[in-house]
Amino acid sequence: MQKTRLGVVGIVIENRNSAAEVNRILGEHAHIIIGRMGVPYKEKEVSVISLIVDGNTDEIGAMTGKLGNIPHVTVKTALTKNK
Repeated sequence: MQKTRLGVVGIVIENRNSAAEVNRILGEHAHIIIGRMGVPYKEKEVSVISLIVDGNTDEIGAMTGKLGNIPHVTVKTALTKNK
C-alpha cells in the first residue's frame, strides 16, 4: 500500500460553465479532501478553490489530472516530501 501525502491543491476557474464539472470531480474524490475553501473573485470573473488533501500520489494525480483537462481550469499542487 502506498503511503499518503499531505498537500494543497489550488484551482482557478476562469469560466463559470466549468464549475459544475469541477464540483463533480471533487465529489468523486471527496475521500482524500480534508478541507476546501472556495472564493468567487467577481472583479476578475474567476473563482478560486483551495483544497487540503491527504492521499497517495495516484489518487491525488487522478483528481488533478481530471481537473486539469477541463477547459478554462488551471490546477497546481504542492505535496509533502515522500519520507
